[in-house]
Amino acid sequence: MTAPHDAFYMAQAISLAKKGRYTTDPNPRVGCVLVRDDTVIGAGWHVKAGQGHAEIEALKNVPDAKGATAYVTLEPCSHQGRTPPCCDALIKAGIARVVAAMQDPNPQVSGSGLEKLKAAGIEVSCGVLQEDAMALNRGFIKRMTQNRPFVRSKLAMSLDGRTAMASGESKWITGAEARADVHRLRAESSAILTGIGTVLADDPALNARVDVDVLQPIRVVLDTELNMPVTAQMVKLPGRSLILTCAEDQQKQQTLQQAGFEVYRLPGKNGRLDLHAVMDFLGRQQINELLVEAGFVLNGALLAEGLVDEYVIYMAPCILGDQGRGLFNLPGLQQMADKEQLKLRDVRQIGQDLKLTYTPL
Repeated sequence: MTAPHDAFYMAQAISLAKKGRYTTDPNPRVGCVLVRDDTVIGAGWHVKAGQGHAEIEALKNVPDAKGATAYVTLEPCSHQGRTPPCCDALIKAGIARVVAAMQDPNPQVSGSGLEKLKAAGIEVSCGVLQEDAMALNRGFIKRMTQNRPFVRSKLAMSLDGRTAMASGESKWITGAEARADVHRLRAESSAILTGIGTVLADDPALNARVDVDVLQPIRVVLDTELNMPVTAQMVKLPGRSLILTCAEDQQKQQTLQQAGFEVYRLPGKNGRLDLHAVMDFLGRQQINELLVEAGFVLNGALLAEGLVDEYVIYMAPCILGDQGRGLFNLPGLQQMADKEQLKLRDVRQIGQDLKLTYTPL
């Protein structure tokens, strides 16, 4: 049963959870607020894997939490992981009521935490601001339920739908504000995916340059024939750089590994990497949110395979002409009936550019 102020306090817990958006991978973002007699007596959020969960952080500086209500954005864990079960801590602290925004999609928990609390005589409610809590952890939910990451593709285009000049030149279509926004998207992501063509053309760093503490995303390059140069700047940066390939050239693989890359051989399909196998592999790597920053060939292939959950498209007030490159390579589309339809979810202005968010129908 919900109480009049449940949504108010849960909103505070969700705000706390957002503080961990750049650092919690592969764990979910979770916040917790402790309330007694309509007064917040403790609050906390999960900062980083291996450190205290939100409930533990909220209890840490509260000498007496007996009789309080705990508002937590995700069902408290009931299993021993890197840290002890949060359910046990809440029971020991004498918490009288627990309000969870959503059930944990992790099969190791998935309702057992709430049942353990009930068995201890604690009143339990679940589902308060559930949609907000789910939006905060779309990647974790997708990985736990489908063993794959949530895939977001970032694209930048001109008013006439071009991503680059015919020569391939693309710096810069959008303004500084939009590019800064992209770095925030990178910071939120567990990994960034691109193709070898983009690496050879631009030698990208694929890192998040933001003015806050951030767990740098894993860099993932699809490189069917192992054409990655050992001098690529990404491998010199902190963090992991992965090459996914279907080539069998052991000498190239060893050379790249010696340079600092991790090289993994995955199944191929029609002479290229099987993109479904790629997503399954990334799920096993505990990647929650995958940001795609690639050219029209890879974006077209991902769209054709139905592997993208969200598109973020920055549209700049410029025109590149009819010789420029488009957003997607989709040679299979011949008739209007074959068109790929998307649903517009959000529009906002970023500097002089428009940020358009779409999801597949």
